Amino acid sequence: MDLILTAILLGVLEGLAEFLPVSSTGHLILAQALFGYDPKEWAQFNVVIQLGAIAAVIVTYRKLFWFTAVGLLRGKGESVRFVRNVALGFMPAAVIGLLAKDAIDAMLGSPMVVAVALVIGGVAMLVLERRVAPREDNGVAELPMRTAFLIGLAQCLAMIPGTSRSGATILGGLALGVGRRTAAEFSFFLAVPTMLGAATVKILDDPSVFTGGTTIGLAEIAAGFLSSFVVAMIIIRAFVAYVSKRGFAPFAWYRIVVGLAAVAWLTLR
Repeated sequence: MDLILTAILLGVLEGLAEFLPVSSTGHLILAQALFGYDPKEWAQFNVVIQLGAIAAVIVTYRKLFWFTAVGLLRGKGESVRFVRNVALGFMPAAVIGLLAKDAIDAMLGSPMVVAVALVIGGVAMLVLERRVAPREDNGVAELPMRTAFLIGLAQCLAMIPGTSRSGATILGGLALGVGRRTAAEFSFFLAVPTMLGAATVKILDDPSVFTGGTTIGLAEIAAGFLSSFVVAMIIIRAFVAYVSKRGFAPFAWYRIVVGLAAVAWLTLR
């Protein structure tokens, strides 16, 4: 397959899956196994195109981020609480991610880990949907400090590929009594520092994708970044609107079906 076309398709997959609770990293790993291209050649590319999805969050919520920045400079309580909660939620991933970096990198090479994690996460999502009553949405700034930190701990489960970063944070929020919309938006906001940090570490460790050290060049990066950005822009608002009214069950069943299909295929191939 043409490299540019592959880059666009992977970017679309990233944009679709990054903020849905279905695991974008897991889907990229399964795509690598399914289509047979070298995961090492595309590893850095997969990290960089996540920045396209992050850019979509920043653009979508630009007014909120702007007013938060202005409010922070003026010492407004709501802005301070918002930044405090995002920082508390980000802290566990920053610490554990650095300490467990080698173990995480090892798991990224295993499609079977992804397949099993998809199934387990889907089942957990169904259980929580049925046992946790819908709560009122008060916004990220109104989350208690303890809740923000515990959601950050839940996000660390996503270091297992196939778990889903947004899925882990959303499920953690629901289990702690956070409303669906607030849980979903908090997962978006946590993605900004978490994924920027992860991308920075990866690129500093191996900048070959920017220096001509791989067959994947700047043209492929640009194509993947742009397609990820455009698709994520569409997905973010649609996802929040959907789950606010209907919940997460369809995503749970999708995870279970795809995970079981992947287990079967990986076992029989």
